[in-house]
Amino acid sequence: MAGHSKWANIQHRKGRQDEKRSASFSKIAKEITVSAKMGGGDAAFNPRLRLAVDKAKGVNMPRDKIDNAIKKGTGELEGVDYVEIRYEGYGIGGAAVIVDCLTDNKTRTVADVRHAFNKYGGNLGTDGCVAFQFKHCGQLLFAPGTDEAALMDAAIEAGADDVLTNDDGSVEVITSPNDTMAVKEALEAAGFKVEFGGVTMKAENETQLTGDEAVRMQKLIDALEGLDDVQEVYTSVVIDE
Repeated sequence: MAGHSKWANIQHRKGRQDEKRSASFSKIAKEITVSAKMGGGDAAFNPRLRLAVDKAKGVNMPRDKIDNAIKKGTGELEGVDYVEIRYEGYGIGGAAVIVDCLTDNKTRTVADVRHAFNKYGGNLGTDGCVAFQFKHCGQLLFAPGTDEAALMDAAIEAGADDVLTNDDGSVEVITSPNDTMAVKEALEAAGFKVEFGGVTMKAENETQLTGDEAVRMQKLIDALEGLDDVQEVYTSVVIDE
């Protein structure tokens, strides 16, 4: 068994991200551009690009924006040269936080990230201070009520690494990062609905926060996610609504 309120937390997080959908277009475009630059513009041979394009389609990003972002990565169109940076730190109650960024100005980005941590009660740490508490993997989440036995059989056949049942009845399928899209597509073809899926930094141990601490932690997460240069925020926190 795994996290006790995984479903509620994922749904809550997904809802908040949907509210910021228009702003997310530019962030997803950055990810598509960098993915295409690193692994080529053919999504069939570039797992990272396939995931980025899938994410873009999930928020109804126009096809021409997706294509232009790919072309910027492959050099067919002029674009900004982004650098990947990861910051690590601590949130409320010592919760572990990882912040992944794509930026064309490191000085601006670190100043913005540090300010968000300081303003909302966290602390920016040193490289490696919390990364060991997370596992880099693919994560596919299925709603409570999913046939766990059937899903497990299909997931194993598709090449998944693990299947976890949470206390709330939701089911997680864990994959290697590069196999995420292939497993997702195989499970969807088998009739299972993936509610949330992508490559993530999955916390090995969760930190549960309630009340005022939960509110403060959510403000910190929102502040970090609201920064233009921030792509993803990963945390060990489970917030009880």
